[in-house]
Amino acid sequence: MPEAARALLRAAALTLPGDTARLDAELLLAAVTGLGRAQLLLGDVLVSGEQQRAFAALLARRRAHEPLAYILGEREFWSLTLRVTPAVLIPRPDSETLIEAACAHFVDLAPGRVLDLGTGSGALLLAALSEWPDAVGVGVDRSAGALLVAGGNAARLGMADRVTLLLSDWAEKVDGRFDLILCNPPYIGDGTVLMPDVADFEPSGALFGGADGLDAYRLLLPQMAGLLAPDGVALFEFGVGQAEALLAMAADAGLRAALRADLSGRARALLVQH
Repeated sequence: MPEAARALLRAAALTLPGDTARLDAELLLAAVTGLGRAQLLLGDVLVSGEQQRAFAALLARRRAHEPLAYILGEREFWSLTLRVTPAVLIPRPDSETLIEAACAHFVDLAPGRVLDLGTGSGALLLAALSEWPDAVGVGVDRSAGALLVAGGNAARLGMADRVTLLLSDWAEKVDGRFDLILCNPPYIGDGTVLMPDVADFEPSGALFGGADGLDAYRLLLPQMAGLLAPDGVALFEFGVGQAEALLAMAADAGLRAALRADLSGRARALLVQH
């Protein structure tokens, strides 16, 4: 029997985990019905029995802590709608700090070549290319599944002809120099207890970075001098409490380094130049 959307949403929100239960319910019902959230909330919408069963199936997945982005199959990043699957880390707003820092750096001269190390969904690379239409980029990942996702996103956004995807362990197979290097490496310490939404669903290889979470930086920072073009800049995302260690690593590698804060004012990105 058809039921009112607003009643279904009220009941569903009470059963979902997290701080965004009502929003999650609205987005899931919107996906099932093909209607916008405003229509569901403001109109006198009736949901068919078939749609209710489909909605119930999605709610069960969310109650099991499966991330909403994986259920819906997409996530917005830097105003781009990206396809995401469990093969890739879900893009997060915090990572937009790297793009903001890149935009602040390249005010007078746009980067021509962009490298994204550990590209995953392609979020950082495609965001950068959306800012600089004449730039081309290379996305590197050691996961073939991730590269399939990134390639699909590049094609859907009309950027496939500007993107080269490379199956490589970090920069092992990368040639040439780049004006802008972006990297969101795994930086969580091994053994850290995470929320089930993350621990049970997102790829562990994109999350855990050794005992202190800094293994990738130890490998990559010494390589920046050989990868950066003159006046080029590399931007690395990092976690809480890691800033001082990374500044020291950059100095040991002969790099000039500075920190960039996210919107909450917390140091989130390491900017390095040769």
